[in-house]
Amino acid sequence: MVSEDVKVGHFGREAIVGSVVLPGQVVEEASSAEQKKVTLGPGVERVKENIVVCNSGILKKSEPNIYYVDNLQKRYTPVRKECVIGVVTMKAGDIFKIDINSSEQASLSYLAFENVSKKNRPRIEVGDLVYAQILSASKDMEPELVCVNSYGKQVTMGVLPAEGFLFQCSINLIRKILSPECPLLSKLGKRIPYETAIGMNGRIWIKAKNVDATLLIGNAILASEYASTETINEICDNLLKKLPNV
Repeated sequence: MVSEDVKVGHFGREAIVGSVVLPGQVVEEASSAEQKKVTLGPGVERVKENIVVCNSGILKKSEPNIYYVDNLQKRYTPVRKECVIGVVTMKAGDIFKIDINSSEQASLSYLAFENVSKKNRPRIEVGDLVYAQILSASKDMEPELVCVNSYGKQVTMGVLPAEGFLFQCSINLIRKILSPECPLLSKLGKRIPYETAIGMNGRIWIKAKNVDATLLIGNAILASEYASTETINEICDNLLKKLPNV
């Protein structure tokens, strides 16, 4: 964590979007005199009136005014409103303990599902996979999850079917394949019918009609981590040629 005594330009220069940053640097644009409303993502935090970097990596910005540090970390830092894939590790009364690949487990109430009551509880067992949204995230408290959106609807969240395939990757890859500029998921979807749940905690769940198609999708995702858009298209074409009957 960054000390409260950190000063502007701690490493000799301010942090600029698109550049490599180190802990202690102050984000130049976010700390301007305009006092813009800024949303803090992973790798940055507010220290007094400044937005300060707390993880090394590449500083990035997405609209509207969301700053975060992009790196190859695999340990997840919970961020409010992000969707994650968790593994149920324990039942404790009305609360489920969920492993979300962070430094501590998250809690999920049985009331955090759509149309539930004391008589109509969700059927969740230890070892089940849950696709949920982070309701609260604080360095002083354990994360809290919900399986409904702001309108109380479950939509795509909830317990994932046991027939799917779960694997882990870097958080950087998750952001890459979810980017509108990445053609991977849409290109595969034109040839292979499949379901997927992508967690910002570095976990991906896939369900296709057979094992070969499932493994093809997983291999294509993992192979695209350091690939350009053109290379991703080539990877998809080459893999799809090996599975002509999908």
